[in-house]
Amino acid sequence: WKQLKIYLELAHSKLMKNISIIYIGSFCLLLSLLSFFNIIYSYYFNLYLNIDAYIYTLFISLFIGCIILFKKKSEFKISIYHKIITVFLGYLFLPILIALPYYLSIYNISLLDCYFEAISGFTSTGFSIFNNIKHLDQSLIIWRSTSQWVGGIYFLFSIILLIDIFDTTIKKSFTEFISFNFLETLKQYFKILIIYTLLTLLIFLILSLINLRVFDSFNLSLSIISSGGFLPVDQLDSLFDTDLKRLFFTLSMLISFFSLFLLFNLFFLKFKKPKFFIEDFYLIVFLTFLIIIFFVFLNYNRNFIITLTSIVTSISNIGFSFQTDNSNLNFIYIILVIIGGSLFSTSSGLRFFKVYNLIKFSLNDLLSHSKPNHIYTNKIIFSDNFIDQSEINKYFLSVIIFLLSLTLVCSLLTILDINFETAFKLSILTLMNTVNSSAYGLQDFNFYTLGFYSKIVLIFFMIIGRVELITLLILLKKFLFKN
Repeated sequence: WKQLKIYLELAHSKLMKNISIIYIGSFCLLLSLLSFFNIIYSYYFNLYLNIDAYIYTLFISLFIGCIILFKKKSEFKISIYHKIITVFLGYLFLPILIALPYYLSIYNISLLDCYFEAISGFTSTGFSIFNNIKHLDQSLIIWRSTSQWVGGIYFLFSIILLIDIFDTTIKKSFTEFISFNFLETLKQYFKILIIYTLLTLLIFLILSLINLRVFDSFNLSLSIISSGGFLPVDQLDSLFDTDLKRLFFTLSMLISFFSLFLLFNLFFLKFKKPKFFIEDFYLIVFLTFLIIIFFVFLNYNRNFIITLTSIVTSISNIGFSFQTDNSNLNFIYIILVIIGGSLFSTSSGLRFFKVYNLIKFSLNDLLSHSKPNHIYTNKIIFSDNFIDQSEINKYFLSVIIFLLSLTLVCSLLTILDINFETAFKLSILTLMNTVNSSAYGLQDFNFYTLGFYSKIVLIFFMIIGRVELITLLILLKKFLFKN
């Protein structure tokens, strides 16, 4: 037993040292598996136009994945800097494999446009260079949706990999552990994959119940669970022609707003502590407040289902909306996009829980100076925990970094001949990984006609929206400061 224990400790040490290599290699193999499924689908439905593209992608991604996983690994201790570099390189490299079917297809797409479409899918943003989806091969439409689904898993796995730089709130929302060893990391990865897949199936069943075509239900379920923005059709209105269908569709998007573990925690309620539901309780209160405010004061088009869809799609950072005149509410919806959803979900944004605690702490600090005889506590409601000063510093830094990023990308897009209003909206949607739609007044924006440098800017900041600029600042700190 003693020798077995020593062997397991050595194996665990080696795995921890090579977890970054395993991380990238595993996703290469996953892309090869999804390429295989696309080949089967193409053969079954006699879609032979682009089948060669998926065969090449299958073998290339399989070959690269095997080389990465089975080559001799170097022995060095993995630091947080190596993990950040791994995640960032994954966002740069894996879209190259995703771009292969676009580039090898019959549609004669430029290399930059292929990479732009792949990055947009993998970061679950949804910006597209395709203007007529109905003219695309069905297998390519599935590949677009699949790229979002894979990107959603990659994002969630990246949170676990970089958990040491996130605040303790996100750790406490799904685990008792403060730091993960390899086995605990693997356990969390497996749990995320199972829950993510089951929720995808749940959304698919919900959409199928409203008599949506199986093909459309499948593609939308992949987009919704990942908070992506790719549609299987040109206009969302063509799929949902009744208020009942729109309501079910809207409710399905809430799955991306709440924590990925919410339904799992409810299912195993008797084994869970109240702290696992604190953030979701806040989100329910926030959603209820929004619904009441919009229903009473902002229901301009007299069709609240459409308004509700725009609310939910904004706070979930998906961006889907029905064709309607929302010009009076564009700015409000963009604010909701910035706020975002749960800390552990595929949505982006600053995250409501962070924004709420930052505002509460700031107000208490101001009141403590104006009324020094009163005592103001920063206790989290329905919890024994208090808001720590270090956590507030991180929240404030996140806001500052977002404003700096917004200023930078908006300035660059304006310099590149995009008018300021459009550049401002597009900058926010890019950083928040949310698709352009009528809810934000950008439904007619054409990404295909953008210049080379504009696409490069959007590609870079779509990735920044997922990894967050703070991770790159940590890397700069490593190389610029010795201590």
